[in-house]
Amino acid sequence: MVKLKTAVLFWFVIFVTNTVKSQPKGDYPIQPVPFTAVKVNDQFWAPRIKRNHDVTIPIALEQCYNTGRVNNFLFAAKIKSGKFCTEYPFDDTDIYKILEGASFSLQTFPDKHLEARLDTLIDYVGKAQEPDGYLYTNRTIDPLHTHPWSGLKRWEKESDLSHELYNSGHLIEAAVAHFQATGKKTLLNIAIKNADLLCREFGPGKLDHAPGHQIIEMALVKLYRTTNQKKYLDLAKFFLDVRGKGKEYSQDHKKVTEQTEAVGHAVRATYMYAGMADVAAITGDKAYLNAIDKIWEDIIDDKFYLTGGIGAAGGHEGFGAPYELPNMSAYNETCASIGNIYWNYRLFLLHGDSRFYDVLERTLYNGMVSGVSLSGDRFFYPNPLESLGQHSRSAWFGCACCPSNVCRFIPSVPGYVYAQQNDRVFANLFMSSNAEIMLNGTAVQITQTTNYPWNGTVDFTLNPAKRKNFEMAIRIPGWAQNQPLPSDLYSFTKKDDTLFTLMVNGKPAEYQLENGYAVIKREWKKGDVIQLTLPMPIRQVAANKKVVADQDKIALQRGPIVYCAEWPEHSEGRVLNLVVNPETAFTASYRPDFLDGVTVIKAEVEQSKRTIDHQINVSKATFEAIPYYAWANRGPGEMAVWFGTKPSASRPLPATTIASKSKLSASHVTKTLIALNDQAEPKNSNDHDNIYYHWWPMKDTLQWVQYTFDKPETISSTNVYWFDDGPWGGCRVPASWRLLYQNESGEWKPVQPKGPFGIAKDQYNELYFEPVKAKALKMEVMLPKEYAGGIIEWSVK
Repeated sequence: MVKLKTAVLFWFVIFVTNTVKSQPKGDYPIQPVPFTAVKVNDQFWAPRIKRNHDVTIPIALEQCYNTGRVNNFLFAAKIKSGKFCTEYPFDDTDIYKILEGASFSLQTFPDKHLEARLDTLIDYVGKAQEPDGYLYTNRTIDPLHTHPWSGLKRWEKESDLSHELYNSGHLIEAAVAHFQATGKKTLLNIAIKNADLLCREFGPGKLDHAPGHQIIEMALVKLYRTTNQKKYLDLAKFFLDVRGKGKEYSQDHKKVTEQTEAVGHAVRATYMYAGMADVAAITGDKAYLNAIDKIWEDIIDDKFYLTGGIGAAGGHEGFGAPYELPNMSAYNETCASIGNIYWNYRLFLLHGDSRFYDVLERTLYNGMVSGVSLSGDRFFYPNPLESLGQHSRSAWFGCACCPSNVCRFIPSVPGYVYAQQNDRVFANLFMSSNAEIMLNGTAVQITQTTNYPWNGTVDFTLNPAKRKNFEMAIRIPGWAQNQPLPSDLYSFTKKDDTLFTLMVNGKPAEYQLENGYAVIKREWKKGDVIQLTLPMPIRQVAANKKVVADQDKIALQRGPIVYCAEWPEHSEGRVLNLVVNPETAFTASYRPDFLDGVTVIKAEVEQSKRTIDHQINVSKATFEAIPYYAWANRGPGEMAVWFGTKPSASRPLPATTIASKSKLSASHVTKTLIALNDQAEPKNSNDHDNIYYHWWPMKDTLQWVQYTFDKPETISSTNVYWFDDGPWGGCRVPASWRLLYQNESGEWKPVQPKGPFGIAKDQYNELYFEPVKAKALKMEVMLPKEYAGGIIEWSVK
């Protein structure tokens, strides 16, 4: 077996040329340069890759032991006695993804201790496998009392929620990675045994369940490439072609070749599109290519966030309607960003167009890397573009797909830097590194030197083993050519006439622009230097007018980095009230000692505040922006990516009222309790882009919220705007409610109302009552029999 360091393979282990007797005839026209051939030594990615090895993988392993994920395998193997002890039947995959990430990491950081830990886990996995190859701890532990999602029979709920094939997919991906990293077949043999079971049970004339959560398709292609067993490729294609008789949520509503729009769960979708690209590359299926090209255009045209996030809707963790891109409720799951990178990379390998890398780079530097803290030990599941302080990073999740996905993705980043096709080298990403590429039989060393993403100068020093004619195709990012995205979804407010420059050995280079690449063709010799200089002015970005959430707003971008303002740098910790004039002059400066080293943006702007008579006043304010990916590393607080260009487009500071000065308390305390008196005007009762307080999942109970005044106040009316996310959500307007006040003696008494206690949705419900002098006011709410409830706004006069 040829060791990984000398094999030619894709970071993702799509391609394996040294473990099979022959390559398939069909393949991606562009070939990857594997991450093992690119040694990154920059100040941005190298520390993150090291931290993933030193911090993220070890804590993820520890969490798997602490939360019972490892115990599930021990119970299934009868090594220990116990019941399935975690929340979801797909929790097995967290073990597999960490095994995969650790295997990748071992190739950069040889680590005998870590390798031994993996061997122990693999032993547990093997002993948990049933004799015929079935591996799904939830069913094996107690076949008669499975998880509600699993069903009593194998596979019967696969198209719904059982995740049996999803588990198999991640098992296979981990097995291939481990085999390539170590040469050991321990996990690979387990995966092959499981895959052979799938081949026996699924296919034409057999079971025809479509996978409820895709990834098995990509995994089977990897196994095919590793073993040269065509049955795995055939089964991958079967799992794609069998779709079309299920739910839109899991992209099962149409045949895959008939799908033209991105719908449903975003992670499932991108994994499926990536799998379609893999199968199409080998089989030449043009119908697959046509479908994923159209779906890509649909996303980039109207379903893509400036930060590279996808999947706006939290309810189904997926795509919303065209141009539905709210900021505070933006879901943008970290796993969806990783899936989108997988898919866009494959589209590049198919088409050789830099558009796909423009999307990939934006996602990589913003929406993906924001999913893990600078310390490597805390995570985001959703990645919103606005916060009032209700969002904070977590050490782990019940559904821990994002942390474990980060573990396996970060080590692979160097594999995105270069690619090759015949006598052409594509330079796609810019990071200081040393690469070794075999180009048509000639070894070529490329040393890249840069301080990207903070500086736009990139030097490539070429050292071919001998003089050789070949092409260097240098990607010129769209953002350096006045196009933030290859669609009209976002645009820079002003054109920048500063052009990129390209030099060879200190002289202007001769090149041709081709699909977003500057292609230099010449005979290269040792020591030749290409210097690319990309302009990096601070750019203001505007969204398409159809994006309602961003009307009359701008965002800031410098190079590939999208910026945000965060609470620590601003007066009273407020940033949502900032008003940025389009003519504002910004300055940029690099701070090596701040947030692991970042370029910050500063300016003088305005801030807005609401008056008691509902007017908006403005005053001068100091503005400082940090890279979006670095937010929430200093505790929870306000954050914004988009800023109003006029006061009415901002979120003004609340006017000083009885409610705004009060102390808040409730029967159920959450971070969103601050919604009650923030004076943000709701659009409707289901306004998810507004912060709201709720009692979910409680129902049919008496709950309460309370204002405690800083001094006794005479009050005579109240106004409440109910939260109701029907028909799909779990909250409704209350069954009933009442008000009690605390008098100066400390007694609680009901108010004497002058009208009904309103429960209408999509409007304020105002109640007048006999004036009282109160130290506090309590609202008691009776929740409906079958639902919870909530409040968006509550004022007192």
